Amino acid sequence: MEWRDQGILLSARRHGETSAIIEVFTPEQGRHAGIVRGGTSRKIAPSLQPGAQLDLAWRARLEDHIGAFTVEPLRSRAAVAMQDRLALAGLNAVTALLSFCLPEREPHPALYRRTETLLDMLGQGDVWPLAYLKWELRLLEEMGYALDLESCAVTGVSEDLIYVSPKSGRAVSAKGAGEWAERLLPLPAVLRGGAGSDAEIAQGLVTTGHFLTAHLARDLGGKPLPESRARFIDAFSRRL
Repeated sequence: MEWRDQGILLSARRHGETSAIIEVFTPEQGRHAGIVRGGTSRKIAPSLQPGAQLDLAWRARLEDHIGAFTVEPLRSRAAVAMQDRLALAGLNAVTALLSFCLPEREPHPALYRRTETLLDMLGQGDVWPLAYLKWELRLLEEMGYALDLESCAVTGVSEDLIYVSPKSGRAVSAKGAGEWAERLLPLPAVLRGGAGSDAEIAQGLVTTGHFLTAHLARDLGGKPLPESRARFIDAFSRRL
């Protein structure tokens, strides 16, 4: 069994004395793990940094075996991330959430393309947080938790939508919220497209964070979200 593809490195850990087990995200193979022989060597180890773009060849005797990777680095994103605390925190949040959420060996080509574009924008601090917020929306959608923000769940109108139901993920208007307003999540305009201030992006991240935690993570067995997301939110909050 074998395949070849390009992909994003999500994680790498030592295996034995000289090898490494890596986890990658590719458009055709999804989240996929395998062994890199000699992965701890001075030649290969510097290429196995989270976020790296790799050319990958995987081979195994049987399809359900972990198999072995041959890797060729295409580009590293570590240098950009290491120069900017927010970029580093964001890179770690993206790779950790993908490892957390994605089922093994299930392709998600649209999410892959969105992720590659997002990571190629690292270091562009003026636009990256908004791009990241929109990426979290896509992640929720790909995992089956899409938010419906087009019309009010109560009145059906498409104007004055300022809340999101924490249960259904549907938009709610100011009039439709009524006495339940305090129990609803914020719906800043940036969640419905377009640009916005850092404060609005922070509001949006509160809303996406709720659905990642209370819905997606719950359905994955109640595991806590990766701490790297909280560290990114903290780094982003420092510039508000």
